[in-house]
Amino acid sequence: MTTATRLTPSVGTAHSRVEGVDKVTGAARYAGEIPFAELAHGWLALSTVARGRILSVEADGVLGMPGVLAVLHHGNAPRVDTDHVGLLGVKPEPTTALFQHDRVPHVGWPVALVVAETSEQAREAAEALVVTYEQEPHDVAFSAGRPDAYPVDSHMPGATEKGDLESELAASAVVVDAEYTTPEEHHNPMEPHAATAHWDGGRLEVVDSNQGSTWVAQGLAALFSLEPSAVRVRSEHIGGGFGSKGVRAHQVAAVMAATALQRPVRVVLTRRQMFSLAGYRSPTAQRVRLGADADGRLRALEHRSLSVTSTVYEFVEPSSGPARVMYDADAHHTANEVVRLDVPTPTWMRAPGEAPGSFALESALDELAEKCGLDPIELRTRNEPEAGPVSGLPFSSRNLLACFQEGARRFGWADRDPRPGLRRDGRWLLGTGTAAASFGAGAAPSTAAVTAEADGTFTVRITASDIGTGARTALTLIAADALEVAPDRVRVRIGDSDFGFAMIAGGSMGTRSWGWAITAAAHELRERLALGGGIPPEGITVRSDTSAAVGALAQKERHSFGAQFAEVAVDVTTGEVRVRRMLGMFAAGRIVNPLTARSQFIGGMIWGISMALHEEAVRDRVSGGHVGADLAGYHVAAHADVPHIEADWVDDPDPDDPVGIKGIGEVGIVGAAAAIANAVWHATGVRHRNLPIRPDRVLLAAAAGSGARDA
Repeated sequence: MTTATRLTPSVGTAHSRVEGVDKVTGAARYAGEIPFAELAHGWLALSTVARGRILSVEADGVLGMPGVLAVLHHGNAPRVDTDHVGLLGVKPEPTTALFQHDRVPHVGWPVALVVAETSEQAREAAEALVVTYEQEPHDVAFSAGRPDAYPVDSHMPGATEKGDLESELAASAVVVDAEYTTPEEHHNPMEPHAATAHWDGGRLEVVDSNQGSTWVAQGLAALFSLEPSAVRVRSEHIGGGFGSKGVRAHQVAAVMAATALQRPVRVVLTRRQMFSLAGYRSPTAQRVRLGADADGRLRALEHRSLSVTSTVYEFVEPSSGPARVMYDADAHHTANEVVRLDVPTPTWMRAPGEAPGSFALESALDELAEKCGLDPIELRTRNEPEAGPVSGLPFSSRNLLACFQEGARRFGWADRDPRPGLRRDGRWLLGTGTAAASFGAGAAPSTAAVTAEADGTFTVRITASDIGTGARTALTLIAADALEVAPDRVRVRIGDSDFGFAMIAGGSMGTRSWGWAITAAAHELRERLALGGGIPPEGITVRSDTSAAVGALAQKERHSFGAQFAEVAVDVTTGEVRVRRMLGMFAAGRIVNPLTARSQFIGGMIWGISMALHEEAVRDRVSGGHVGADLAGYHVAAHADVPHIEADWVDDPDPDDPVGIKGIGEVGIVGAAAAIANAVWHATGVRHRNLPIRPDRVLLAAAAGSGARDA
């Protein structure tokens, strides 16, 4: 067989989603839509107290209700094993160990699963189930300065220190010392979490909506003490994840019920249940201290961040992480700390650490620029590091200044009067702001199989997850170039744990990790095909494993970068803040598919608008639960909030990646909220250090007098 040489590479050219027609016509089925014979439905009953002990679960009263098949709880559920390490060395979150004891650590803790013939019957019975508790005092109050806070290591050290901070601050001509807060935020993907479990010939099969089928398969195998080969997880189409769709309570509940009843069982989380069972971004309280010479050169940088963890699991939102990458100083101190409260465990959420951390850091940089009398871009230029400020490692590439230069040109930054509160458009005060963005660009070991079919086509099998990002299409283009064929000769199959281990869709590492594995397998397959001999009916398959290649990468600071620009209009008589336009310029490696990549960047920037102006989960201190745990009470950016947004990129291929990829999934949100907040200051003369910038906060600041106070 011979392959045709094409004139134009597929990578770098715009392509519509290969599964687009299936999605818009309804042919693409999601986890909660796939039919099963004799399917039963499970409904989780959640605790109504924030701390205490279960005294009784009165299951007898609901077992006689129409259609009810079983009630699982801590008194009768199978035992599971939580003494194991999951993906990336992370232990399983204890909520996955359903019904193992009578303790209740927060409101919304699963206390029972009601299984019935229909979803409606299961819900009615679950809502009728009587559970009594021995209630204990709880603490859900989060604030800065708590004496019980402590640093936590995660994928980065909990604290770093270099130089004498107090001495450098004392010697600085200009000092910024400010505190910033961000609220609790929730993922709310369009598709709720759903899983169906059934046993097939002694093998557990789960159809699920997740960010990594091997991740979930490995977790379920360990929890239920099964051989890894005895578990198969499929997740072909996913309607968003953002970090929330890993191993969760609903999958474990479905497996427990399917095992007990020996029939398929589906468990779907409601929107309200997702607020306690799907993870969330912790609130943060951050203090940033910057000290600089009169010319703006940093002498001291301190970024301390406090976030929440639960009483049952230690998770940290590493918000001081951006400071360790973005700017250097003679004294450089950072810390990520947590406080244990009676709340659900937070989790990764799009741009974990970087999203809230960049709000504080990039707002503080803007304040420093004002005090130094410097343009914010010029200040950043003067503090551009030559190597990692904390690690000392070289950057694989760092084209941040190119992003600022091109972004400033397109945005019209040179025409900006730096003085705040001067521009008006009728009742609106106008302002512009900017901020930098960064996110890690890593790669993880993955496997892939590429088959040359007898009909001249190629099939790629890899346990990737397309969570709405267009990954399936990007991988088709990567495979086509590696095989030197047109994309229509390549079929990419994903989302099946039987295809072997692969990196999850997370950490902006998915496409890079998967593309590397596909490229390696495709190159070896081409070499075999070049030897001739024809293709048998079953095809010729080559399998790759990038563990050695990824492990051999030299240690460097690897990141995508960006520059965010925003123009806002503020009405100080109504408190309204309207974002009029945004521009994001990014240096994020080689862009595989410009069509879906631009959508990814814009989606992140829109989430930045939502973060800056709308999103805020409010927790009632009396009950310990949320106020308005739904999309009526938790506000996200709607179409009316989204202005003219542009996203583009500078040339920035990664020389250490076989395709030149870095990662784009998360950098789009980083810095967006800070750019908007900085623009609000420019419009009004008032600094808003607490997100979201609600109308009441704008009104309070206006009542105090423009420029007279900070908000």
